[in-house]
Amino acid sequence: MYSTIITEQHEGLLKIIINRPDKLNALSETVLAELKEIILDLRKDSTLKGALITGAGEKSFVAGADISGFLKAGRNEGEQLAKHGQDIFSLIEKTQKPIMAAVYGFALGGGCELAMSCHFRYASATAKFGQPEINLGIIPGYGGTQRLTRLIGKGRAMEMMMKGDMIDAQEAYRIGLVNKVVSAEKLMDEAENTMRVILSKPQPALAALIEATNAAHDDTTEGFKKEAEAFSRAFASDEMIEGVTAFLEKRKPNFK
Repeated sequence: MYSTIITEQHEGLLKIIINRPDKLNALSETVLAELKEIILDLRKDSTLKGALITGAGEKSFVAGADISGFLKAGRNEGEQLAKHGQDIFSLIEKTQKPIMAAVYGFALGGGCELAMSCHFRYASATAKFGQPEINLGIIPGYGGTQRLTRLIGKGRAMEMMMKGDMIDAQEAYRIGLVNKVVSAEKLMDEAENTMRVILSKPQPALAALIEATNAAHDDTTEGFKKEAEAFSRAFASDEMIEGVTAFLEKRKPNFK
């Protein structure tokens, strides 16, 4: 039914598998469009009680956005790109059915932002997390500046985004980015078992819990707007052109 996503349903649980293993499951326009359609269907389908989002294979959850088209875009396109991603990830976050991320391998850039938009996260012991956009001369644009700060605190979030380095699963657990770390062999079983427990709870109460908990962070609207504006400024810069070009050419960027 979908070209970049596989869906499986069993006893009210929808499994959403981003299926671009040759691209480390990077977020393309098609992935985002199909993900939005699936989440909207999840919201409407009364037979579905919750969802589990993961990536195909054990190498990568989602290794960021597909940046190959960045060099041809300008500031306006950058702002539109950020707002589009923000809207889809906010749709996930505000869905009043439990949505969990099961993270194998790389969760970088937009992949880390996708995982953070889910209500909670389990990770394999080999998972790697990061917001490396600074190395491309840009910043996180799909809500990362807001959600990472909420999850791990301002100081840790600033350091992680400014350094642009990856952290391993145990460090992600230590700072509160993920809820649990298990072996790759056990990750999906652990994730599904947890979701079974959660989905056995009263659905109206779960919906109310999600709505009430999200309300604690409802001041993010202005933050998302500022993020999109800042992303668009960086998106049109010489530094972004050099950073993306260097990445695509597999060399170290030469920022002025």
